[in-house]
Amino acid sequence: MSVLDVEHRGGVAYLTLARPEKRNALSLALQQELADALWDADERTDIHCAVISGQGTDFCAGYDLAERPPRDETRRGAKTIDDDIWQLERQQRLRMAIFDMHKPVIAAIHGRCLAGGTDLAFLADMVIAADDATIAFPPARDLGSLPNQMWLYHCGPQWAKRLLLTGDSITGKDAAQIGLVLKSVPAEELTLEVEHLAQRLALIDPDLLTTQKRIVNLGLELMGARTLQRLACENDARGHRAKAADTFRANVRDKGLKAAFAERDDKFGAGFVDPNAPEHGK
Repeated sequence: MSVLDVEHRGGVAYLTLARPEKRNALSLALQQELADALWDADERTDIHCAVISGQGTDFCAGYDLAERPPRDETRRGAKTIDDDIWQLERQQRLRMAIFDMHKPVIAAIHGRCLAGGTDLAFLADMVIAADDATIAFPPARDLGSLPNQMWLYHCGPQWAKRLLLTGDSITGKDAAQIGLVLKSVPAEELTLEVEHLAQRLALIDPDLLTTQKRIVNLGLELMGARTLQRLACENDARGHRAKAADTFRANVRDKGLKAAFAERDDKFGAGFVDPNAPEHGK
């Protein structure tokens, strides 16, 4: 059964994550379908750009933690650190289609955009968020680092550190203020806003869209962005060996995923960053 809805309309490929019952958690199958759909859109002469969005209440709540590597001695699992890096890099190669494809990609964020959802969204060429969207990488609190790292290039080192060192959340409106996303709009206007932007891109010759995207992305590569993505997988595997990660996995096993999340996050309270408020005001 497909976990991605694909619609080609008006020169735009609309790609919608379609696992609303799982808050669009990223399974390997979903990432593979998305990569295939992106490369198909890139090849088609009637498509100028792509839009990635999510069904239901959230854009994407992260990776599917219920998914496990197969228990097959002839295949890699997750026994060694190299197995871990290999599994992370396999998924990263699928997501990098967003960055590597020639045509531009817009990500439309609503609801929660957490953990793996940010790995997906921040590879897009432009990100538009609902004002009340929640953006965060909470696994940085106890489970690992980011297997994709574009935060640095969007909002700079200090804000990247402020958000990732704590795993705190930021609203779409505040994310736009610090440059983490392009802009934010009221939730009820998000679809219309993204469609209008996509339709403007559809007025431009795709070959010209390609030249603009690729020169900017080459600039990012000269700043190390492509290499940093690969290194991010190795860094995440290192984070998976932290004592806190062992504790989280034990809590999931003994108490269940919901209880493990609560034990990790409840002590942080609401955990939202406000760029205009003092830290002691939280």
